[in-house]
Amino acid sequence: QVQLVESGGGLVQAGGSLRLSCAASGRTFSSYAMGWFRQAPGKEREFVAVFSWSDWSGSSTAYADSVRGRFTVSRDNAKNTVYLQMDRLKPEDTAVYYCAASPRATAGVWPSQYDSWGQGTQVTVSS
Repeated sequence: QVQLVESGGGLVQAGGSLRLSCAASGRTFSSYAMGWFRQAPGKEREFVAVFSWSDWSGSSTAYADSVRGRFTVSRDNAKNTVYLQMDRLKPEDTAVYYCAASPRATAGVWPSQYDSWGQGTQVTVSS
């Protein structure tokens, strides 16, 4: 498994931006997909974004419909860190955000595709 530590959460006004970071250790970082999920109070954990690898296209990213065009996932393999840049934040983005590591190069929207999770970081967007 991989040890993951998120940071960068906080309180921001609607329309503002935050960048979350997730530092990984314990496995060759560059070999596996990294995802971001979030969980709001009273709701199930939901997929936000993923950064995957493929033999034919190199890297690829995917986003939930609710964040596409506002959020950007990226990674720095030299720093063993994945990022989630969140722009034009909305109150409905308020949640605890988790990064997750997959044991495979590609992963998707299901939490079961990931085997390691961070502790989460709170993001609160005020209206």
